[in-house]
Amino acid sequence: MSRYSAYSDHQGQSHGRLFGRERSLHDILGGGKVADILLWKNNKLSAAVLAGFTIIWLLFEVAEYHFVTLLCHLLIITMLIIFIWFKAAGLTERSPPSIQEIRLSESTCRHLLAKVNWFLFKFYEISSGKDLTHFFLAVACLWLLSVVGTYFSSLSLSYIVFLGIQTLPVLYERYEKEVDYLATRGNQDVKKWYRKFDSNVLTKIPRGPVKERKFK
Repeated sequence: MSRYSAYSDHQGQSHGRLFGRERSLHDILGGGKVADILLWKNNKLSAAVLAGFTIIWLLFEVAEYHFVTLLCHLLIITMLIIFIWFKAAGLTERSPPSIQEIRLSESTCRHLLAKVNWFLFKFYEISSGKDLTHFFLAVACLWLLSVVGTYFSSLSLSYIVFLGIQTLPVLYERYEKEVDYLATRGNQDVKKWYRKFDSNVLTKIPRGPVKERKFK
């Protein structure tokens, strides 16, 4: 049976989802505005976020704008807009925004602080070595990231990561069946190759007799 016919048969059956997940991708991403942006539920907002990050990357990497200079210019422009808005409030129907509308709410601050505390807890838990698999995996990922960081600037690397976060979830949601099928098929192939390697190589390695220690 060819791969294409196997895939056709697999489509008509209930296939295993990637990482064995049971919830929808939207729920896994939080189910809020962030999930809507990442999955392009609101095309205008998602495109605006992508355009904003692209403009920032172009200003710093291509135009070689300095962060402090850009921050000061943005603050000056914002102050001028608010100043003109207040002075022209009597001539227009729209009133200027109040401080209650632009400040961060306590729930938002608590949510951000909870995320930081969660990251610190996970970092400490993995570093403690309770799960050696997660420990060595985290060390390997950090080392790989440090190697990649030598070839890209911090901003370019962050922009590449952002592009992946902005595009991969929506592509996976669109081609979910194909990706799940390939991932399941790949996992099966890896297990099959490991069984062959174990039976043909690992089991044939001679092992000496285990001597029992004598305790005095």
